[in-house]
Amino acid sequence: MKHFYTSKSLLKFSFLFLFVLSVFSLTTSCKDDDDEMEFTDHLVRFEVKGVKGGAPAGTELVVLKTVVTQVGTVQKTLFDPVQPGVLTWSSEESFVNSSQAQLNLDANAILPNGDSQLIVTIYVDGEVAVTKKVTGSGTQSVSVDFSFLEL
Repeated sequence: MKHFYTSKSLLKFSFLFLFVLSVFSLTTSCKDDDDEMEFTDHLVRFEVKGVKGGAPAGTELVVLKTVVTQVGTVQKTLFDPVQPGVLTWSSEESFVNSSQAQLNLDANAILPNGDSQLIVTIYVDGEVAVTKKVTGSGTQSVSVDFSFLEL
């Protein structure tokens, strides 16, 4: 009868040992996956450009009204960022850590002609990461976003 009791204890101990070993294996394998995410710094610049279109010289100009930039959760809004007639606004280059995850650029302008354009671009490490344009006259808005998680 004692022999049966020790076999039963040995069986319970074996199951307990396998359970602890599997939990340990699972936690160490998940820990390795988390270590793969490394954040790096990137050089970022925002640009907004207005294109007047085919109107003859001396007519109405493109007027940039608002530019909104957002890095992570930090938003910056600029009203009338340049003098009327200046067709390009550009931010200073700045280092942004990829842990910020998201970059956003929004702009609106008054465009004088049907073929006028408003173009917004986000540059990352000196290369165009994303760009978008809208064509038309009157008040036009355009928005782009970029995520470091997609790299």
